[in-house]
Amino acid sequence: MSSQLVAPAHAERRRAGIGRDAAQLDAPSVADAAELASAARVAQAGVAAVARAAAGERVRRILLALLLPLAALLTIEFSVRGGLIPSNLMPAPTQILDTLRDLGAQGLPGHIAASTARVAAGFAAGALLAILLGATVGLSRHAEAILDPTFQALRAIPSLAWVPLLLLWLGIDEAPKIVLIAIGAFFPIYMGVASGIRAVDRKLIEVARLYRLSNIALTKRVLLPAALPAILTGLRNGLSLAWMFMVAAELIAASKGLGYLLSDGRETSRADIVLAAIFLLAILGKISDTLMAVIEKRSLAWRDSYA
Repeated sequence: MSSQLVAPAHAERRRAGIGRDAAQLDAPSVADAAELASAARVAQAGVAAVARAAAGERVRRILLALLLPLAALLTIEFSVRGGLIPSNLMPAPTQILDTLRDLGAQGLPGHIAASTARVAAGFAAGALLAILLGATVGLSRHAEAILDPTFQALRAIPSLAWVPLLLLWLGIDEAPKIVLIAIGAFFPIYMGVASGIRAVDRKLIEVARLYRLSNIALTKRVLLPAALPAILTGLRNGLSLAWMFMVAAELIAASKGLGYLLSDGRETSRADIVLAAIFLLAILGKISDTLMAVIEKRSLAWRDSYA
C-alpha cells in the first residue's frame, strides 16, 4: 500500500522536475542575455566601423579631386601677383572671385538659370529621340541598314555648321538653341543605345528563347538590362555635349546665359568675365555629371564590377 502511494508521488516529482528543466531551456539565462547583448554591440561596432571607413574614403577622394585644381589656382595666383603672367590676359583667381560677386549683383542667377533650362530642355528632347531611334536600330538589322549610315554622316557635322541653318529655319528665339543642344546630345546617346543592344551576348537571347519569352518580355528582361551600362554611358556623354552645344548656341544668338557672358567678355576685352563664365560652366558641368554618375551607380548596383 505504501509503495503504491510513493510511486505516484515520485512520478509527480519527476514531471515537475522535467517542467522546470523545460522552462529553463525555453527562458534565456542571464549569461545568454549578456552574450546576445555583447554580440549586438559587436555588430553595431562593425557597422559603425564600416560607415566610418566609407566616410573616410569619400573625404579622401574629395581631397584628391581638389588637389590638382587648388594647385593650379595657387600657381596662377602667385604667378600673376609676381608679374610672371600679364593680369590683363590671365586675371588672378581672387580677381575672378570679385568679378563673380559683381556679376551676382547684376543678374548672374538669371544667366545660370537660362543656360540650365536650355540644357535641360535640349537634353531631354535629344535623349528621348535618341533612345527611340537607337533601340529601333539596335533591335532591327533592316532599320540599321536604312538609318545608321545617315546618322553617322550627320554625326560628323561640326556643331557650328548647324547654327546658320537653324537661324534661317527657326529664327533667333529659344527654338534654335534648344534644337542645337538636342542635336549635340542625340548622337552619343543614340550610339550608346544602338551599340549596347547589338553587343548583348547571343547566348542570353538563346536562353530567353528557350523559355519562350515574348519579344516584349525579351526586350524588358534581357536586352535592356544587358545594354543598360552602354545606355547610361551614352546619356552621360550626351549631357556633357549638351553643355558644349549650349555654349555654341548662346555665343551666336542670345541675350542671356553663360554663353552670352562669354561673348560679352570677349567684346569688352574683359578676361575676368570670360574666365568667370568658364568657371561656372565647369562647375555646372561637374554637378550634372556627378548626378548622372550617381544614377548610373544606383542603376547598376547589381553589376559585379572592378570598381
